[in-house]
Amino acid sequence: MQPHDGSSPNTGTDETQQRDIWAARPGEPEASDEVRASERKAAAKARKGKEAGEWERATLEKLAFASLREQRRARRWRIFFTLLVFGYIGFLTWTVLSSAAVSTPTSGPHTAVVRVHGTIAQDSEASVRYLMRSLKEAFESSQSTAVVLDINSPGGSPVQAGILHDEILRLKAKHNKPVHAVIGDVGASAAYYIAVAADQIHVDKASLVGSIGVLLNGFGFTGTMDKLGVERRLITAGEHKGFMDPFSPLDPSDVAHAQRMLRQIHDQFVAVVREGRGDRLKETPDMFSGLVWSGEEAVALGLADDLGSVQSVARDVVGQETVVDYTRRRGLAEQLSNRLGSALGLGVGQGLLRQAYEDGMAWR
Repeated sequence: MQPHDGSSPNTGTDETQQRDIWAARPGEPEASDEVRASERKAAAKARKGKEAGEWERATLEKLAFASLREQRRARRWRIFFTLLVFGYIGFLTWTVLSSAAVSTPTSGPHTAVVRVHGTIAQDSEASVRYLMRSLKEAFESSQSTAVVLDINSPGGSPVQAGILHDEILRLKAKHNKPVHAVIGDVGASAAYYIAVAADQIHVDKASLVGSIGVLLNGFGFTGTMDKLGVERRLITAGEHKGFMDPFSPLDPSDVAHAQRMLRQIHDQFVAVVREGRGDRLKETPDMFSGLVWSGEEAVALGLADDLGSVQSVARDVVGQETVVDYTRRRGLAEQLSNRLGSALGLGVGQGLLRQAYEDGMAWR
């Protein structure tokens, strides 16, 4: 058993190796203890550097492999979400196209239906843009026995309604096909203007019918502006160019002009109703006042002919129970472009003016 002098066992081994090295070099003096200690430190430092380098290399390799795994995982998720988005778009496209398609059969007599649903306005589906083509196809079909207008609308633009009314009369005379209007929940104002072009009007006993009148509405902000200390600066060329400006005091001459204009449009509406309904109309003092009536009252007043639905009219009146919808609807691309244009293309002021025109100049 060797005595313990406080040095590690490796020390003796290193000294023995150093002596062997110097013994293998004949003619050279043996190294001193200081040189041997320096060499031992250099060797130990080299071993530590080698171990540190191996540790750093292993760490870098682990980081590299972890980064590759993360990139693969992120790529898989990107592919998954891309496929999910394309699948969703494909589903929407199929849904819209299938709902927009016209299910016209290649053969067989049927009752053609054209739906007038929602507000009658230039950019809506109940507009000249969409309904004109639908009406044309319904009347021109050699298999359609009659055309039924399925109406469920509170009204809208007098211009759009007037064009559609005249087109129905033209197509009816050209193709010699009967036309029936069926009013669902509501057939008022501009919607009723379209309905009177039909040979007969059918309603439910609880339908809302009529509203033969014209209105022009808006808001006045002069009091609010005074309270806020806001000054209105309106410069025009033309005495009435600021007609019915909501930020200016109401001008009596503008009001008188608006009333004359609305009275003229109202007279046109009344004339169309009298022409369309003829002797069936039982006029009362408030018939053209803008009031609405239930379907049951409308039949009693001659505003409608009898009670019925699209199915019952096709089965019992037309005699062709098979119903084919000819209504054209907007496709997905057009819906997206219209919404994007409404959101980005219209300024606040232009949007307000446009809404005021569509909502204000309407038969309701």
